[in-house]
Amino acid sequence: MIFLSGLLAAVGVAVAQVPASPPQDQPSVEQQAPVPPVEEPPREPQPPTEAEKKRTVPAPEPAVPLQARPRIGLVLSGGGARGAAHIGVLRVLEDLRVPIDAIAGTSMGAVVGGLYATGFSAADIARIVRTLDWQDAFRDQPPREQLTFRRKQEDLNFLVKFPLGLRGGRFLLPKGLIQGQKLNQTLRSLTLPVARITDFDRLPTPFRAVATDLETGEPVVIGHGDLTSAMRASISAPGVFTPVEREGRLLVDGGLSKNLPIDVAREMGVDVLIVVDVGFPLLKRDKLTSAPIISNQMLAILVRRNSDMQKETLTSRDILIEPALGDSSSFDFSIVQRAIEAGAEAAKEATQQLSAYSLSESDYQVYAVRREDIRRGTPNIEFVRVEPGSERYSEALENLFDDVIGKPVDARELNERVTGYYGKGNLEALDYELVQDDEGRYGLALTARRNSWGPNYIRFGLNIQDDFRGSSTYNAATRFVLSEITQPGGEWVWDLQVGETSRIATEVYLPFSQSLPYFVLPHAELEARNVSVLDGQDAIAEYRVRSFGYGIDFGREFGNWGEIRVGLRRDTGRSRVRIGEPTLPTGDFDSRGYFMRLSYDRLDNINFPRHGQLATLEWSGQRTGLGSDQTADRLSFNWIAARSFGRQSAVLWTTLGTALNEPTADLRTLFPLGGFLNLSGLRADSISGPHAGITRLLLYRQIGRGGPGFLDVPTYLGISLEAGNVWQRRSDASFGGTRKDASLWLGLDTPIGPVYLAGGFEEGGSEAFYLFLGRTF
Repeated sequence: MIFLSGLLAAVGVAVAQVPASPPQDQPSVEQQAPVPPVEEPPREPQPPTEAEKKRTVPAPEPAVPLQARPRIGLVLSGGGARGAAHIGVLRVLEDLRVPIDAIAGTSMGAVVGGLYATGFSAADIARIVRTLDWQDAFRDQPPREQLTFRRKQEDLNFLVKFPLGLRGGRFLLPKGLIQGQKLNQTLRSLTLPVARITDFDRLPTPFRAVATDLETGEPVVIGHGDLTSAMRASISAPGVFTPVEREGRLLVDGGLSKNLPIDVAREMGVDVLIVVDVGFPLLKRDKLTSAPIISNQMLAILVRRNSDMQKETLTSRDILIEPALGDSSSFDFSIVQRAIEAGAEAAKEATQQLSAYSLSESDYQVYAVRREDIRRGTPNIEFVRVEPGSERYSEALENLFDDVIGKPVDARELNERVTGYYGKGNLEALDYELVQDDEGRYGLALTARRNSWGPNYIRFGLNIQDDFRGSSTYNAATRFVLSEITQPGGEWVWDLQVGETSRIATEVYLPFSQSLPYFVLPHAELEARNVSVLDGQDAIAEYRVRSFGYGIDFGREFGNWGEIRVGLRRDTGRSRVRIGEPTLPTGDFDSRGYFMRLSYDRLDNINFPRHGQLATLEWSGQRTGLGSDQTADRLSFNWIAARSFGRQSAVLWTTLGTALNEPTADLRTLFPLGGFLNLSGLRADSISGPHAGITRLLLYRQIGRGGPGFLDVPTYLGISLEAGNVWQRRSDASFGGTRKDASLWLGLDTPIGPVYLAGGFEEGGSEAFYLFLGRTF
């Protein structure tokens, strides 16, 4: 759709906003159950900004008496990031002590207006918008540390972050680039103190949100129901955000049908309108230079035409405020603070008109207290129910939320639980709503919506390395996941890989139940890989090693941060000379044995970590008593710890490995070193031994101003200091016997995985250079 990029703009600042719902016959105030007082959790006091200190606009006296004053309606248009100007207007209205009796908003206007209607002040909303992590709010996937442990393991190997659905032999795409899960939970937390109110006329300030029916194109005015989904619908740009389904209608951004809802506010019984229009600007000819920009211009023309028709209905008593935002982009989040100030300046220019509706200080205090009181106090949760259509997840959701019964509503705790279960990766949306039953009790209504493009999906991985000395390697991998093959969440996984290492593998993950963290995992794989034979840093031969392995693992997960796994495994295969003298030795092998692995993972990012730790301790043993061709035991340990200080990050990374038996010449029992961040001055895997150890200290800084990095990709400049070596005897290992290496690198965290351009240097004079795409940790 040609309006998508423009709508993304409108959605941009909507991160602090909420969706809208379809118009329905609204119950009268008398039909609503009495509303208990609601206590808002105490807010942490925040010092005012310099702009806030200077913003005071004196309210003239005498003020309009409270009982005699006209009813005032506020109309807030859509406009994406430009909509932050609404906050500045609200700020001046508060300074002038102008009360608002009704609000109608579209898109970003619905978010700002909806938050104000719940009792937030202009300063509160400004603080929310300024402190919100916009990039994070537009990501559906929870932070890595909140993913399930199994999803974290998948994250180690498959780099492309965007999965494709797979059903009936066809690839499927989501209904929107963003499902809106995280945005929805943000809005849910902000509106929870008034979530029990289903008639928007009973909010601290009566409110209407405008959305668009995706099937008919008609505007949908939402005045009752769930406030969060109302705001969320109003900002759901088609193709960008997944549409919101409410009461049988599929709803998208209200800016498509009514970006300036003047008539909606008029129907709320007001006498005077204050209208704030921050709509899309029309660009001059010299700026219409590309197809996307021209498409945005078309959208702006359509939106503006409808807005102009609405403006023609204004009377001489109404006040129109149009902040001077120029051609600022509606999806440029860097303009938020500037837009707030532009809104304040535009409102100040209308001070004389606005002052006619100012209240006295005492009357305005009564008005302000009334708005705040309704947010005080939160009801106890007396029941939990799973909504129709979510029955397949009933057991898991009831187990997850049953222990909140009898406790006050706690937005932070509820969101943590929602995020944790959503981190399993099989749901398009998981949400809760505060509802009231026929007996007047409050409870949670839970909704879990399965991935509409799944539940099966496919992910991709890629690894490319070039050392600028004629040696380059690549591997491309695909993972097919057949999910929910059992009620507790079983998965059947297939991996296909081609390149230097070709591989086909399968595993069946079978958890015991929704509530028990135990699982069994049978697996098998067929692999062929290249193994170089080196003389110093020069390759003199290369083997192709083919193997077939199978086994069964038993394990227990510890929350989403750890796992213990034991298993039996058999590997058979043979090697042949691929490059080099045909007289080089070849042979067959047959390995049978056990293993045990302890894993811990609370790292926030596997590409460029900023905080958290990851650790793995593994023992593996081959036994001739099981039919293996040798007895051999290996012990390995890997630990990563990360800390950040602003844009700077430090990572300490240690890897140790040792053979517990007498050294052998079998490559399968040796530990290799060499390559980027693995003694960077040496060629990859150029040294190996039965005992090895290496410690690295990585220091890096995110670079780039005004954005996340080069071409909007997070970009880092870093160095590494490395000390390590391999030894034939464990007693030879010492710090004095280590090689000292370092590297200087530039890294980009791209959607297809981390990319590095690096130079490695060893104290002995060796050096190596790398162009590297793929996992380093």
